[in-house]
Amino acid sequence: MKDKFTKQEILTFSEIEKMIQDKGIEMLRLEYTDLLGVQRGKLLPVEMLDEIKDGVAFCAASMGMEYDNSILSTDYLPSTSNDMTVIPDPSTFTPLPFANKTAVMLGDVYYNGAPMRVSPRGFLKQVVDEYFKMGYDPIAACELEFFVYKKDANGAYVPYTNQNSNCYTANERTDPKNFLYQITDTFKHMDYNVLFMNHEYFPGQYEYNWKHASAVRAADESSLFKELCKDIAEMNDMMVTFMAKPKGAGGGSGCHFHLSLNDLETGKNICDDQNGEDGISDTLRYMIGGILKHGCGMSAFLAPTVNCYKRYQPDSFAPIYLGWGMDNRTSYVRIPRERGKGARLEVRAASAACNPYLGLGAILAAALDGIKNKIEPPAKIITDLYHDKVRQGECGTVPRSLFRAVNELQNDEWFSKQFSPELTELFSSMKMYEVEQYKKSVTDWEMDTYSYHV
Repeated sequence: MKDKFTKQEILTFSEIEKMIQDKGIEMLRLEYTDLLGVQRGKLLPVEMLDEIKDGVAFCAASMGMEYDNSILSTDYLPSTSNDMTVIPDPSTFTPLPFANKTAVMLGDVYYNGAPMRVSPRGFLKQVVDEYFKMGYDPIAACELEFFVYKKDANGAYVPYTNQNSNCYTANERTDPKNFLYQITDTFKHMDYNVLFMNHEYFPGQYEYNWKHASAVRAADESSLFKELCKDIAEMNDMMVTFMAKPKGAGGGSGCHFHLSLNDLETGKNICDDQNGEDGISDTLRYMIGGILKHGCGMSAFLAPTVNCYKRYQPDSFAPIYLGWGMDNRTSYVRIPRERGKGARLEVRAASAACNPYLGLGAILAAALDGIKNKIEPPAKIITDLYHDKVRQGECGTVPRSLFRAVNELQNDEWFSKQFSPELTELFSSMKMYEVEQYKKSVTDWEMDTYSYHV
C-alpha cells in the first residue's frame, strides 16, 4: 500500500528491518524540518527501531530556534521547553549511499497528542488534503540553484569554477572534482527523481531539476537534497550554500516550483485543455489568479531571509512584478510550452533559501483560493516585464524587504485562515527577530563607503 501523501510504499517495520540487515545498516537518522528549513534529528542505532515506532521525543523549543541559537517562545510554544514527538514515516526510509552504514527516515511532528500546528511538513499535508477533498492531486517539481565553493591554498573559500559564460555546460571543466557526479549518483541510488543538472549562469553556480511527483514527496526530496548536498560538500572539503545572494557581485539563486493538478480518480492532468485559450484549463487560469492575488502575502515564505531581497533586481531572472505569461521568464508566473500531461505553471519568485514545505504549501494555498473563488488573472504579459513601464504599473511589485513581506503575510486574510495562527505567529516572530538583528549589524559596504569621509 502506498502513502496517500508521498505516493511511496508504506514499509512495515519488519520490511525495514530486513532492508537494514540486507544492506548492513547500523545507524538511522530520524529527521524533521524546522521553520527555517533546517533538517534536525537524532542519530540512532538500528537496534532502537522497535522502540521508535511510536515516536522520539525532542524539545519543542527547537521549532523556535534562530540561526544564532536564540530561541523564541509563543503561547503555543511556552518557555518551559516541553517535549514534542517525531513519529517516523515508514514511506520515507532510505539508505544513504555516501554515509557509512546509515539510513535516513523523515518524521511527522506531534505536540500534546495532536499534529504540531507549526510543523512545515504538517502544514503542507494540511493544504494538500484540501485538494484531495476536491478530487485533485497536487503534482509538483522543483528547480534549485546553489553556489559551490572550494578552499584555496590559504584555506579561504573561492568559487568552485570561476569562469563566465558556463551556463548550460556539464563538462569536466565545470566539475573538476566530480562533485556533481557524487551528488547525482547519491540521489539516483536513493531513488530520488533527479532529472537534470548543469552549471548555471554565474561562476560556481549550479542547478538541479526534479521529475514531477506528489507535492509532499517533492518537498521531502528538495529538503533532504539541500541537507545532503552540504554533507557531501563537507566530505570533499567544499561548501554549498543555498543563500539567495551569497556575494555582492554576481547573481542569486532561486527555487522555481512547477505545479499541476491530476484528477484523483483518472490521473489525468486537469490543467490541460486543448479547447481552452492558450491550451490551458479554467482551473489552471484560476490557480494563476490566486497565486498573483497572494504574491505579496506569501513572499515571506518564498523569500524568508533578509538576504533574499537583494536578489530581486532588474534583469536578474528573479521576478519583481506580479505578472504572468506564456513561457516568459520575466514574469512571476510562467506557463511552460508543454501541454497534455506536461501542462503546468511555474512560480519563479522563490529563493533557494526557502523552506520547500512552506514555499510549496504557500503556493498551493494561494492557488486554492483561486480555484474555490474562480479568481481570473490579469491580462498575460507578452513583453519584457523588467522594462515595460506600462505593464509594471498594472501588475504591482513583490515586497522588497523581509520587514514588508512579514507585514503582508500578517495582513493576508486568506493565509490567516489557511495557515494555523500558531505557525504564522511563530514564523513572523522569528523573521522579525532576524530583521531587528540585521538592523544592528554593520556591513562591509557601510565601512567601505562612509569611514574615510565621515
